[in-house]
Amino acid sequence: MTGRILVVDDEEIVLRSCVRILAGGDFAVDTAADGAEALRKVDAAPYDVVVLDIMMPKLDGIEVLQRIKEAHPDLEVVMVTGLSQIDTAVRAMKLGAFDYLPKPFDPDELRMVVERALERRRLLQENLNLRTEMGAKYRFENIVGASPRMQEMFRLIGRCAPTNSTVLLIGESGTGKELVARAIHYNSLRKEKPFVPVDCTSLSENLLESELFGHVKGSFTGAVSSKRGLFEVANGGTLFLDEIANLSLTIQAKLLRVIQEREFKAVGDTRTQSTDIRLIAATNKDLRAMVAAGSFRDDLYYRINIFPIQIPPLRERREDIAPLAVHFLRRFSGEVGKEVTEISDGAMAVLLNHAWPGNVRELENTMHRAVILATDKVVRRAHLVNLVAPEPLAPAEVPRTGEDLKRIKKAAREKSVEHIEKAFVLEALKRNGWNVTRSAEETGMQRANFQALMKKHGIRLREGGEAPEEY
Repeated sequence: MTGRILVVDDEEIVLRSCVRILAGGDFAVDTAADGAEALRKVDAAPYDVVVLDIMMPKLDGIEVLQRIKEAHPDLEVVMVTGLSQIDTAVRAMKLGAFDYLPKPFDPDELRMVVERALERRRLLQENLNLRTEMGAKYRFENIVGASPRMQEMFRLIGRCAPTNSTVLLIGESGTGKELVARAIHYNSLRKEKPFVPVDCTSLSENLLESELFGHVKGSFTGAVSSKRGLFEVANGGTLFLDEIANLSLTIQAKLLRVIQEREFKAVGDTRTQSTDIRLIAATNKDLRAMVAAGSFRDDLYYRINIFPIQIPPLRERREDIAPLAVHFLRRFSGEVGKEVTEISDGAMAVLLNHAWPGNVRELENTMHRAVILATDKVVRRAHLVNLVAPEPLAPAEVPRTGEDLKRIKKAAREKSVEHIEKAFVLEALKRNGWNVTRSAEETGMQRANFQALMKKHGIRLREGGEAPEEY
């Protein structure tokens, strides 16, 4: 483990001893003979750990500790004290010191406490970096959407994010409700605390109750140990209940109490625990209709419907399809490790004309698959065959006789392989520089038969033997 250490002591023999013990490893060790020199060095250069003596002339260790923590709160400080100063060392811990070492200490003790301090600093830095990355990832501008509907949604997010108000996100599956919930959290005053998502459809009523509220050991069969609930885990942060419409009436009643009283009981426990959470709920169902039908509590509905935000489906913001497709193209090109940078006009036309019943999630999956299938820098129509669903058999085509059945089955078989044939021809042409003769030879087909397939699927090369416009 590497690190830069500053040892502060007014005794030269102690400084030399600490340097000898620590410099033998991967540590870079500096020294300071008094508190003033230590403060100058800490301000001038980055250190990971300060080993600081309490008893020093002029500035004692406690004052130096306070000033270090004010200017560099992430810097770990280990106090060194005589046996008669243990109370002072405990006070130092309350002021932010990592630990203390009583004199005299042996080399292993010093190395061990410094390594632990370095490990904590590393973990805290990783956590800080992660929070910074998450905050950057979920900035409003990183949610792709320039359409008027999305701009209105951004305006609402901006209004509610800095508050502690409960938010209800309403939108179809795949519209990005969790992405919006995370954006609200990471732009709120609670961004340093946990964001805890819960899928209300994935667990049975009993398991969900235990997941939310926790349970004590022995409260039910299989409860071999106590477990913290998510209301406890999310304390100080945000709890996101996805698809809240799927909660049973029993869980709804208990959730209502938590929202109203800010307290709950773990399963099998008699003690009441308090919690401070911000609630964001999401649904793809009409909660008003469920209230009218008696399957959702009206008092809970009014409690969570304080600040509703409607997330539009992709079909109602078609101007966002192209920017989203390019966004996913760039993202998955990096993840897959392929340099795919373009979407052909023909492929974009397919994307723009698709109904997107699965919304943004369907587009995301489509672009992921297309990047994997791409053989050069361009995503083409042939890579989007998953968007072409088989046409259902029309009622007029239901066979009446055995001969009708044979004819319709033959037509269905031919129809089912059309997209494979077209992709086969296009990929062969592309591999061979759009030369028909070379493509036919490579695939082992007669040139006339290869041309017949091109004609069947409407593949016409442009003048000069260039790729079709749609490709």
